[in-house]
This record gives sequence, C-alpha cells and structure tokens, in this order.
Amino acid sequence: MTKPPLADVPIRSAEELTRRWGLLLHPPAFSGRSLWLVWLDDGLMLPVVIPVDDVPAAPDRPLLANLAGVCQSVAEAHVAGTGHLAMALCRPGRPVPSRDDDAWVEGLRDAFEQSSLTWSLHLAASGSVVPMIDLPA
Repeated sequence: MTKPPLADVPIRSAEELTRRWGLLLHPPAFSGRSLWLVWLDDGLMLPVVIPVDDVPAAPDRPLLANLAGVCQSVAEAHVAGTGHLAMALCRPGRPVPSRDDDAWVEGLRDAFEQSSLTWSLHLAASGSVVPMIDLPA
C-alpha cells in the first residue's frame, strides 16, 4: 500500500495540524530563530512551505505588517476555498512559551485582525512541537 503525499491528506483538527508540523519540521530542533508558513485550502496544504529565517526574538510592527500583507496576498492568489495560515515559530531552547513567544502571539493577533484568513501558531523547540494558537474548529 502506498501513502499519499502530505499535500493530499486533509488537516481537519488541531491535533492533525500539530502532527503535520512534527512531520514537516522533523526533527524539530533549531539553532536559530525562524518562522515557517504553510497555507491550507479547505484543509489541504498548498504545496509550498516557506521558512523565514533569522526572525527576531520579539517582532516589531513593520515586520508583522509586511508578513500579514504577504500572507494575505498568497492566500488571495492561491486559496480557492476556506483559507488558513498555519505558522510555526522555531527556535533553540525549551519548548515552553517564553515572554518573547507571547509577544509573537500578540503581534500576530494584531497584524491579522483585519484579515479574512484564520491562523494558528505552533512553537517548535528542543525536539517538540506544541500549539500556541490552535487551528479553529
């Protein structure tokens, strides 16, 4: 029996998205900070994964505004159904959210407030992937 490519397997729950990040980021151990982006179209992952390397410990408004604009543009061009932006904040250290990670959550919340995209955020560190903002039900 053959397995279908990951892009052909729909993601229907928060647990499935966490497992998918574990597969995509295997092994989820990082020496630097990066933000990984994938888009879902009616639960199917677009065939592109974009890592943004060397992101700062805590984001600033211009970075977040540019990120939201680019992510919205990609969705408008390539998502036909219900769009979702899944992000993974990858960094060295323990897989426990820090004050800087919380600043990412708040900054992303503000940046995507006017967006039609739903979004989620996972933290990948020290061999673990944990959700910070889950995939909406």
